[in-house]
Amino acid sequence: MKLLLITAIKEFESEIKNILVKSGVKSFTYSTVKGFKNDAQSNVVDNWFASSYAEIDSLLFTVFLPEENTPLILKKIEEFNSGQETLSKVHIALINLEQQF
Repeated sequence: MKLLLITAIKEFESEIKNILVKSGVKSFTYSTVKGFKNDAQSNVVDNWFASSYAEIDSLLFTVFLPEENTPLILKKIEEFNSGQETLSKVHIALINLEQQF
């Protein structure tokens, strides 16, 4: 079992939901969060949010899924990101779960 955390700007909400559903995810949670970027020690390549020192309306998706579902989601997110002309991208953290209840 894997835990997938996805963060993105609010404008990407429908695309992320479509990717999850089309990748076989049966359920997930998401909530609105405020993203913040301190530009002091980063460069344009690392830029997550379009502007610095401002709060950005963002989303955090939490997905528990079988390991075999992860490659398709990662591929679809990578394809989505490569097609974006904006500086903001979808970010993913994939965590292996050793125990679950």
